[in-house]
Amino acid sequence: MTLGFVRPARLDDVVEITRIQLTTWRVAYRRLLPKHILDQLDEDWITRRWREAIAEPPSPQHRVLVAIEQRESPDAGPGSSYVVGFVASGPADDTALAPDEDHRALDKALEDTAAITDLLIEPRWGRRGHGSRLLAASVDLWRTDGFTTALAWTFADDTVTRRFLEGAGWAPDGVSRSLDVDDLLVPQIRWHVALDPLEPPAVTGV
Repeated sequence: MTLGFVRPARLDDVVEITRIQLTTWRVAYRRLLPKHILDQLDEDWITRRWREAIAEPPSPQHRVLVAIEQRESPDAGPGSSYVVGFVASGPADDTALAPDEDHRALDKALEDTAAITDLLIEPRWGRRGHGSRLLAASVDLWRTDGFTTALAWTFADDTVTRRFLEGAGWAPDGVSRSLDVDDLLVPQIRWHVALDPLEPPAVTGV
């Protein structure tokens, strides 16, 4: 039997998170980004980045969650567990905006907005519900934090992620930008979703 669940990332997950990012980018984005750029991704820099994000997040609302696949044997008890994906998110900042947006005018609006910076599932573990569990866990935490909206960027040609977000109730908000990757402009589109507020607990008589 196979179980899947989500938990906060720990420092001993850093190596796997880095490996998943490198593997996923080089497989999923091989048609979107130049091969030499993907081949030259700096593993040491990525490792340091995730270690800092987990050990010293900028705020309590900045979180890294990992998806775990655990195989259990009915005869032998608990089996092996694997980190198969992760999501990183936090309060939206200027990186959630397009270059032509008025950053100062939007500062107030961003106060109630969360933003996904990374959401990756290693390709061989895809279509097993891990992305949905990561997104659902993130939404629960955003609501607890009082966020009312969430944003995420995707590559315009990343049909897999676009379909996933659309299936989860997200929609493009009409904002786009292009990343300059070694003189190649790679278009991105921004997605958004409204977060239903948490229902207050019912008050019952004693």
